[in-house]
Amino acid sequence: MKGGKGKGATKKETKEAMKPADDRKVGKRKAAIRADKSSKRRTKKEQKVKKDPNKPKRPPSAFFVFLEEFRKQYKQEHPNVKAVSVVGKAGGEKWKSMSDAEKAPYEAKAAKRKSEYENQMSAYNKKQESVADDGDDESDRSKSEVNDEDEEESGEEEEDEDEDED
Repeated sequence: MKGGKGKGATKKETKEAMKPADDRKVGKRKAAIRADKSSKRRTKKEQKVKKDPNKPKRPPSAFFVFLEEFRKQYKQEHPNVKAVSVVGKAGGEKWKSMSDAEKAPYEAKAAKRKSEYENQMSAYNKKQESVADDGDDESDRSKSEVNDEDEEESGEEEEDEDEDED
């Protein structure tokens, strides 16, 4: 017995492959899906808001405070190791093996940095509110209202010019 695919099956496939993508049912669906995904990607990029460089950075967790010191020790002990991943993995293993008492100083440092961050953020937010209040004189009206007024003014000028010509 012959297999499922014979010479006739290959001819159909080649004819199908030679047809333009518009004629193929599967091609249409894929093309439509791809178009939808690409349009969503563009809108996300457009919606992305630029970060404020003056905004304070978030404080590191206790683990990252520990990792700062651990990196220095690890580089002294292993000067030939250049891979960041190796240092991170070794630090993670050591952090897991540490007791709560050994982690306590790092957690205290992290808590101190967090309180400093909260103070900085409250000052930053106050500054942002004051800047927003100063610059909000015209923003109470939407842009469309402002544009409507401009159009009305330009329409009145055109009417005046028409009357002058008569």
